[in-house]
Amino acid sequence: MATKRMTPGFSDQVMGLVKALRNDAPDCVASGVVDMSTGMLLSYETVDNHPPEVLDLLAGATLDLFQGRTVVMIEDIFKERRGIESDQHFFQEILVNSENLTHLFIRMSEQQDVVAVVVCRKSVNVGMLFAQTRRVVREYGL
Repeated sequence: MATKRMTPGFSDQVMGLVKALRNDAPDCVASGVVDMSTGMLLSYETVDNHPPEVLDLLAGATLDLFQGRTVVMIEDIFKERRGIESDQHFFQEILVNSENLTHLFIRMSEQQDVVAVVVCRKSVNVGMLFAQTRRVVREYGL
C-alpha cells in the first residue's frame, strides 16, 4: 500500500525555514521569520534570551526597513518614472551592521510580505552569509 506524503503546512514550513537558517547560516546566533502584513514575528530561534518586548519590536522594525512610508514613496516615484505597474517591491535584501552583530533581512520571493531574518556575529564572512541564506530561502520558497 502506497503512503500518501503530506505537504507541510505554512507554519511547518516557517519553522523549518527558521531551523535551517539557524543551522546553515555561518556564525548565526538567531533567525526568524516576520509577516509584515500582520506585523507578527511568526517564529524564531536564538542562542540568547531576549526580552519579549524586543522580539515584539523586530516585526515593526522589519516593516519600517522594507515598507516604511519613505521607502514606499521612493518605490512609487521610481515605478512612476519607469512606467511600472506592479505590486513588486524594490527592496529585497537589507544588510545591517550593528556594533557586535550583522543582521540580514531577505524578502521571500513568493510571498513578498514574509521576511527571513538572520543575525550573526559581526566577524561573519558576509559573502558566505548571503550565499547560505539565499540558498535556504530558495529551498523553502515561501
